[in-house]
Amino acid sequence: MPEYLPLELPDDPKLAGNITHFARALRRAGIAIGPGRVIDAIRAVEAAGFTDKRDFYWTLHACFVNRPEHRIVFAQIFRLYWRDPRYLEHMMSMMIPAVRGVQEDRSAQSAEKRAAEALLDGAEAPERDMPDADPDEEELEIRIDASQTMSGQERLRSLDFEQMSTAEIAQAKRMIAQLNLPVKPIMSRRAQASLRGTKVDAARTLRLAMRQGGDMHKIALQRPRPRWPNLVVLCDISGSMSQYSRIVLHFLHAVSNARGAGWAKVHAFTFGTRLTNITRHLKHRDVDAALAAAGAEAQDWEGGTRIGDCLAQFNRNWSRRVMGQGAVTLVITDGLDRDDPDHLARQMERLHLSSRRLIWLNPLLRWEGFAPKAKGIAAMLPHVDSFRAGHSIASLEDLALAISRPDDHGEKDRLMQMLEA
Repeated sequence: MPEYLPLELPDDPKLAGNITHFARALRRAGIAIGPGRVIDAIRAVEAAGFTDKRDFYWTLHACFVNRPEHRIVFAQIFRLYWRDPRYLEHMMSMMIPAVRGVQEDRSAQSAEKRAAEALLDGAEAPERDMPDADPDEEELEIRIDASQTMSGQERLRSLDFEQMSTAEIAQAKRMIAQLNLPVKPIMSRRAQASLRGTKVDAARTLRLAMRQGGDMHKIALQRPRPRWPNLVVLCDISGSMSQYSRIVLHFLHAVSNARGAGWAKVHAFTFGTRLTNITRHLKHRDVDAALAAAGAEAQDWEGGTRIGDCLAQFNRNWSRRVMGQGAVTLVITDGLDRDDPDHLARQMERLHLSSRRLIWLNPLLRWEGFAPKAKGIAAMLPHVDSFRAGHSIASLEDLALAISRPDDHGEKDRLMQMLEA
């Protein structure tokens, strides 16, 4: 264990106490921080000084953040704790959206609600001074009939993954673990014996007749043998999709390990700046171990996006291996790509031709004013069979409709009209 030299601090070390409280908030938000890292942060601030806010930010960032997914949480808690002079009112309005105080009327940013819960940690709203109120006046009791309101579980189904708190994400993962993705079987050209078949099995009928001395006493029937397709999932793990992709991977783990779901095999790939096959990692029964192994395999978490190049790599190296026998392909991405749109369109067309059905889940479709203005979205949209939202538990439940109904196009027809206009 390293031995620390004595640290000279004033008799009333307010800064050290604030750093300690800040570290506790980070720990409640899900960042693993122990006492040793708090001591390192205090000593680092002593060495770097407290004169520049940017230097102070990156000093604490170097001490407390060691994983890419913790950057957003750290940034939000730092902003609320160190930089916003009215952070308490801001957090209270975040926790109680129906009350409008100093909080501006806008949606919560990424990880902002988690930051508010971590800082408040069960704190109650501050009491306001009411000089005109009579202390002897009887309090007015207000009762609200919530019999017709939405339940907590129903609200969580429609809540955006990006706006969920830490507790809500944990509950959403438990709900997703119980979801399944059933698929109808495909009637193959191979046949099997059946008492209620629709076609005569000539070879089997003749064999039965030969056993009876040539007399045909029974006609054997057959029907097409059912088989189940493969599910191929391409999940974007770039910076703009990190929160959604983690929830979707939980969903894929549940589908991969569900018995009797109907899929022959489930193949999962992640892509950002490169393509990574994580199929074998999802076979772990423990979801945490599976996602930890998948995260270690994929080195481009929360990085850039090169959709066209990653699809080209999939079409070249993996398409013939996993796309046989009528596979259903699921692409989860926001479509924000800066590469050549013509190259992306060619790769999407090739992927579409190799798939029995190509479904695109885009979390940006949750916005009412969504339009296919981005070049990447305009290049990909004509080559999908169904275009649906993928930002909530309800959208994942509706995915079963898009797979079981070949005529379901989602929002593709409406958006294609906007492209052609």
